[in-house]
Amino acid sequence: MTKSFYALYQLENLMSANAEKVLQEALNLSPQDRAEILERLLATFQQPPDTKLDELWAQEAEDRIDAFDRGELGSVSDEAVFARIERQRAK
Repeated sequence: MTKSFYALYQLENLMSANAEKVLQEALNLSPQDRAEILERLLATFQQPPDTKLDELWAQEAEDRIDAFDRGELGSVSDEAVFARIERQRAK
């Protein structure tokens, strides 16, 4: 039994039937949808919201957009990113 499988097995045994159903449905979503759900769930643990951190991330995003628009920053398709992740997982 791999470490990640064992961790998932333990998690499944601690969750309610309703939570297990939600998890199984979420696992069938696209990677982008799962990431959005994850981000929203993680945000619920942030008490109180860290407005300074949010401002810093917003500025970072704007800086990256500006750099992309100026041709200083390239892009990678989501397909290429997820293919790379899958290759790394297969190792």
